[in-house]
Amino acid sequence: MPAGRPKKNGAAPRAPNKRVLTELFIRKVKPEPSAFSVWDAKEPGLALRVQPTGRKAFKAVYSARGRAWWYHIGTIGLADARKMAQQVRLDVAHGRHPVVERRAERSAGTFAELHERYLTEYAKKKNRSWKQAAALVARHLLPQWGKLSAGAIMRKDVRAAVGRIASPTTANQTLAAASAIFTWGVAQEVVTVNPCRGVERNETRSRERILSDAEIPAFWAAFETLFIVNEASSLALKALLLLGQRPGEVAHMRWEHISDWWWTLPGAPDPKIGWPGTKNGQTHRVWLPEAVRTIMKLDDGVQKTTLAGATGFVFTGARGGSASVLSLAAAMRDICQRLGVDDKVTPHDLRRTHGSTITRLGFGRDAMNRIQNHREGGIADTYDRYQYAVENKRVMEAVANHILALAEGRGETTNVVAITR
Repeated sequence: MPAGRPKKNGAAPRAPNKRVLTELFIRKVKPEPSAFSVWDAKEPGLALRVQPTGRKAFKAVYSARGRAWWYHIGTIGLADARKMAQQVRLDVAHGRHPVVERRAERSAGTFAELHERYLTEYAKKKNRSWKQAAALVARHLLPQWGKLSAGAIMRKDVRAAVGRIASPTTANQTLAAASAIFTWGVAQEVVTVNPCRGVERNETRSRERILSDAEIPAFWAAFETLFIVNEASSLALKALLLLGQRPGEVAHMRWEHISDWWWTLPGAPDPKIGWPGTKNGQTHRVWLPEAVRTIMKLDDGVQKTTLAGATGFVFTGARGGSASVLSLAAAMRDICQRLGVDDKVTPHDLRRTHGSTITRLGFGRDAMNRIQNHREGGIADTYDRYQYAVENKRVMEAVANHILALAEGRGETTNVVAITR
């Protein structure tokens, strides 16, 4: 073995003590005022560590990440110690890190504990959609994995868990949620591997589902019925169909973000008031058509100053909280079941219906991307936010009127004129 590092007091390091260890030597070796090691000349990396108290234990020493790591073997027979040292060398040769792995096994705890740490220390601070992912984990993983050691979960366990989920999309989302937890655990050195790596995802097609003209009245009537039991979800789903913004943004719409019938969606999240931020991080402005103002219990006769100083969520539940993406999704599932709709409709499909109506009425894909905040970024966006305000307002009114006419059984509107620049 190479000479050790200088001691803290500046004294020269002790020369390596190396010999072929024997059971007799181990029994007779005497302690000294400071701890020392005797290296086995027969098994590379195996050392007998002798403490001043006389306690003796075997260590397997290996190099990784630019430093020496001491793996504690313990007080066992010499033959067994050599076998364990051989196994440590073999593990290291295969890219493993025995010291870190042992540390992880001791600190990871159960999967439920790892998941809670992930939520508390990372997801709730960094991930705006943590609630959806947490719900998937709670539903599909915690019942089977909750009490298991996080470090003991293997790839076969992951395949079995996601294989039990009927929906390919939900299975993929659950796999992604689990992978995020383990990836964070590896970074924190509380688990050594991410067992989700290498698990095949289900093939899925991009959704193209929109509501047909015949379906819009049926779903609108279902939203009306939903109002009796869930006012917040009922109004939020109507607004989602008429505004075309993302479900999480509509669900968390706030009064203080509305001025002169323009709804400003701040790009950055604001946890203090429960605003999730926009998906692309860009501040966005949306005109609130008359049909939406009616849903929000406002009309043009109300003075603009009515909104001055108003705060809080627009669509609130019985306890004063906002509508949630999960509640909207659950409501849509129930509605589809009651209507006997086989090709299920999601809240995001309402947004897609609005976008397709923009292009259907001849306003073009650029208008759709602009209104639905599909932007690539750049300084032009700052100017476009106001340059297209008049056009965006006319598009939003026309699309909302068209959808509302279909919803109320009045057929398509005939006074829509596409705007060209």
